[in-house]
Amino acid sequence: MNKVIISGRLTRDPETRYSQSAEPIAVTRIGVAVNRRFKRDGEPDADFINCVSFGKTAEFISKYFTKGMMIGIVGTLRTNSWTDNNGQKRTSVEVQIEEAEFLESKSAFENSQQSNTPNMSNQEQPTYNNTQNNTPDSDDFYSIETGVDDDNLPF
Repeated sequence: MNKVIISGRLTRDPETRYSQSAEPIAVTRIGVAVNRRFKRDGEPDADFINCVSFGKTAEFISKYFTKGMMIGIVGTLRTNSWTDNNGQKRTSVEVQIEEAEFLESKSAFENSQQSNTPNMSNQEQPTYNNTQNNTPDSDDFYSIETGVDDDNLPF
């Protein structure tokens, strides 16, 4: 069985690209900092895990998550091997995301950002773009446009 469940904070904004196939597919890459349960002197406090998602999950992550937000991920561990331009064999390990979910409310995220960056003015604070009325309106609920079919919902 290959099942990975992690929770942590995004280390950077999601990076989304689209495949160049006849029907382009979204591919989003993120980094997640996961705190270690037990800490020893001289060892890091967190692990930094690379993750990748495809399709609607990739679009959901790209649209609703930003650097610093808490995210819950369910997926599988993937090992990739290739030979670089110098003939060296390379490998990488990443989590292929099957499910992603919010682990904190919008207000909790904004409060944590304000407490971590006390010298920033309100204009510099990270905010949600609410131009299409499909971003969080309150702590736990999202506005969903009427007439949207179930295949386009972010969950």
